[in-house]
This record gives sequence, C-alpha cells and structure tokens, in this order.
Amino acid sequence: MSQQNANEEKVTEVVDETVEATEETVEETTEEVVEVNEVEELEQKLQAEEERFLRLRADFDNLKRRTQTDREAAAKYRSQNLLTDLLPVLDNFERALQVEATTEDGESIKKGIEMVYRSLVEATNKEGLEVIETVDQPFDPNFHQAVMQEQDDSKEAGTVLQELQRGYKLKDRVLRPAMVKVNE
Repeated sequence: MSQQNANEEKVTEVVDETVEATEETVEETTEEVVEVNEVEELEQKLQAEEERFLRLRADFDNLKRRTQTDREAAAKYRSQNLLTDLLPVLDNFERALQVEATTEDGESIKKGIEMVYRSLVEATNKEGLEVIETVDQPFDPNFHQAVMQEQDDSKEAGTVLQELQRGYKLKDRVLRPAMVKVNE
C-alpha cells in the first residue's frame, strides 16, 4: 500500500501542478484580455481625439477664411458710409447747376459751384463711386427703381425713358438705385 500512497501522492502532485499551471494560464489570458481591451479603448479614444482635432482645424480654417473675406470687404467698401452721406450733397450741387444765371454775379457764382462740384465728383470717383447709367438702357431692378411708366412707341418696352434721380454704386455694390421712368 505504500506504493499506492506514493502513486497517489505523485498523481496529487501532478494534478496540483496542472491546476497551478492552468490557473497561471487563466491569469495570463485574463491579463492579456484586459490589456487588449485597454489597447482597444485607448485606440478608440485616440481616434475620437483625432476626429475632434480635425473638426477644430476645419473650423479654424473656415474662421480664418471668413475673417480674411470680411477684412477685404471692409477695405474695399471703407468709404461707403461717407459716400452715402455725400449723395444728397451731389444732388444739391446738380440742382444748383440747373438754375439759370441772369446776371454776371450769378454766372460767376455758378462757375464757382461748378468747380466745387467737379472736384467733389473727382474725389468720389477716386474712392470708387460710379454713376448708374439709365437713359435708353433696359430696366434692371438691381440698379433702377421705377417710379413712373409712360408709353413711347419709338422705344422698346422695358426701356428707361427718363432719369428722375441719379443712382450710384460703389465698385459692385449699389448705394442708391436710380429713380426712373420706364416705357410700358
């Protein structure tokens, strides 16, 4: 029986060693699974942060482009408010020049007004102010404001017959549309 006890002890030892090895393998496998899960989780976080970075970069580029566009527009139209305020002054000069001078003094005053008017027109033209062409042009609601209609068989329908108030634009932006009479 002692041999049987010795065999049982050996079997017990082998079983214990096998159990220990299996437990170690299970622990190693569990550690590997935990490490794999941590790696996958970190990779997902990295990918999410990369996407966030790319979105922020795109937003920044868009903001930079928009700011540049706004800056260019501000430089291009910097004199818009001043020119808009000067339009009534130009109108008044034009009305003053339409008055007939009957005396020599009146004629010299009219020449002085004309000189001031020309210098004002030159200064506004340097800033980009342009007169909108109207008479004998096709009616364009972007540049003209129709306030009257009249029938004239010698001209095409939709043609501007008369300018009632001059229109102006600054580069490509309309400051004031021309008030016109249009052929029906």
